Amino acid sequence: MDVRILGGLSVRENGVSITPTAAAPRQLLALLAASADQVVPVTVLMEEVWPSGAPRGARVELHSHILGLRVLITAALAESGLTAGGADTDGDARTAETVLAAQSGGYRLDTGGGSHDVWQFERAAGAGYRAMEAGDLPRAALRLGEALALWRGVPYAGVDAGPRLRAETERLEASRLSVLDQWIEAQLGLGRHVEMVPELALLAARHPVNESLHGQFMVALLRSGRADDALEAYRRLCVGLQRDGGREPSARLRRLHRSILTVRDSGLARIPAQAVGGWPRSPRPVPAAALAVAGMAATLV
Repeated sequence: MDVRILGGLSVRENGVSITPTAAAPRQLLALLAASADQVVPVTVLMEEVWPSGAPRGARVELHSHILGLRVLITAALAESGLTAGGADTDGDARTAETVLAAQSGGYRLDTGGGSHDVWQFERAAGAGYRAMEAGDLPRAALRLGEALALWRGVPYAGVDAGPRLRAETERLEASRLSVLDQWIEAQLGLGRHVEMVPELALLAARHPVNESLHGQFMVALLRSGRADDALEAYRRLCVGLQRDGGREPSARLRRLHRSILTVRDSGLARIPAQAVGGWPRSPRPVPAAALAVAGMAATLV
C-alpha cells in the first residue's frame, strides 16, 4: 500500500486508488492512514466524524462506511491480482478484511510493508537533524531537503477534517517548519547566502511574523552585501508583529538589527559569515577588524 498525506490524500493498493470521493469515508480513511498499521478505536473514529456528538445510529453508519472502503479495497486487489489467491509480503492472503481489519474495538489499516510519505519525511528529517548535530552541513542540507521535497501541499488537502485530523495537520506543519528552519541553517552555513535570498523572500512574505525565517532572511541579505534590504526586512517584520497583537521583535532580532545598522554605517560592503553569531558560521577565519565592525560575535545567541 502506498499512502500519501503531505498534500491531497492518496491511498493506493498496488497502484490502484482506494481513496473515496464521498466526504465521510474519505475522512475515515484519512484518520486510519494517519495511524496506519495501528488500531484506531471506534470511539476515536466517531469523535472525528461527529465532533459535536454522535447521532443515533452512528455506529451503524460508521460500519457502513467501513464496508464501503472494503468494497474499494476488494476492487483494487482484484485489479492488481491480489485477491484471496494472492499474497502479501508475509505470504498470507491479502483481502479487504485483512487490509482494513477489525481489531480490539477498532480498525487497523494494514500497509503490508508499503510506503508512507509521513514516515519517509520523519526518517529523512531525523537523519538531517543528526547530521546537523554532527556538524556535517552538506549531508544535513541533503537529507533535510529530501524531507521537504516530499511535501506536495497542505496535509490532508480536500478532506473534511475533524479535531483529530486538524491536530495532526498542525503537528505536521510545525514539523515541516522546524525542518525548513534547519535546512536554511545548513544552506547558510555552507555559504549559500545569495542563492537563498529569493526563497527566503518568499518564505518571509508567506510567514510575516515568523521571527526565525526573518532573521535568516536578514542574515542572508547582510552576507550578500544588502544591509539596507536587511533593515527593510526587519521593518516589515515589526509591522507584522504590531498587527499581530502589538508584539515587539525578540531581543535576538533586535540585536541583529543593531548589528546590521553598525555594518551599514561602517560602510563595510559585506560582513563575513562568522561575524553573525547565532546563525551558521563559515569555517574561514574572520579578520579582527570585521568582527569589531560587526560587534556581535558573542551577542546573538
